[in-house]
Amino acid sequence: MTLTAHRSEETGARDEAPVSLVARGVHLAYDQRTVVHGVDLAVPSGQVTVIVGANGCGKSTLLRGLGRILRPAAGTVELDGTDLQRLRPRDVAAVLGLLPQQPVAPEGITVADLVARGRHPHQGAFRRWSSTDASAVSAALALTDTHELAGRRVEELSGGQRQRVWVAMMLAQDPRIMLLDEPTTYLDIAHQVDLLDLLAELNATRGTTVVMVLHDLNLAARYAHHLVVMAEGRLLREGPPAEVLDVDCVRDAFGLESRVIPDPVTGCPLVVPVGRYAAGSGHGTVPVRPPVE
Repeated sequence: MTLTAHRSEETGARDEAPVSLVARGVHLAYDQRTVVHGVDLAVPSGQVTVIVGANGCGKSTLLRGLGRILRPAAGTVELDGTDLQRLRPRDVAAVLGLLPQQPVAPEGITVADLVARGRHPHQGAFRRWSSTDASAVSAALALTDTHELAGRRVEELSGGQRQRVWVAMMLAQDPRIMLLDEPTTYLDIAHQVDLLDLLAELNATRGTTVVMVLHDLNLAARYAHHLVVMAEGRLLREGPPAEVLDVDCVRDAFGLESRVIPDPVTGCPLVVPVGRYAAGSGHGTVPVRPPVE
């Protein structure tokens, strides 16, 4: 299997077919406790897939399995038809990048050095640091608006700044498949949209396959080509958001009553929670607390 990526100098797009990532009957467990049960999932190549579900449903665990961080207790995850567990870690890292929920940086490392580590999978015995690597790091810092942080130590940064730096490292890695576990954590709404717009642009212009876990159903519906809804360690539904998200789906996955209407900006499904008070009040409004005297 050849996993080396090539790009068009004019567009930055890759000149070969996207790499496939498929889970076949995957069971994932921690200390003999099964969290993901027999999942079959063919990640649509060259698209944005978003995994959603209630807390504890197994979505982050599934992402770890897809990223070779967690070995399946049963079943296989295949990268271009080959079992991930049979591939060398460096070969996998050159193609597939994973950003976990709470990554840990080495103590004292600067932002520039951390982002440069994204280039390690592209190094080798006869392949040293080059102008291509330097350009990739500079571009990643610019795309995530972290260039001015390059000389600072990672532990000095705010949570939102650190999150953008970790995304920059993944961009410098330039994988053909990006797996991101709640990448909008710690980000304010403006930076959330900026980041998701960036990932959507990478998908559109480079053909990068993006798989991410998000908590916000409405952001998931807006950015996903393919939506995966999990419940109790199993796939509940999957497909285009307009075909997946409805009142029954939200109730089954989250135990929440809602209304699903067209997003006035995009036309995608927009989930409006009803909530316990509104559901029984007869007028659908939430009470406003009086000011404290």
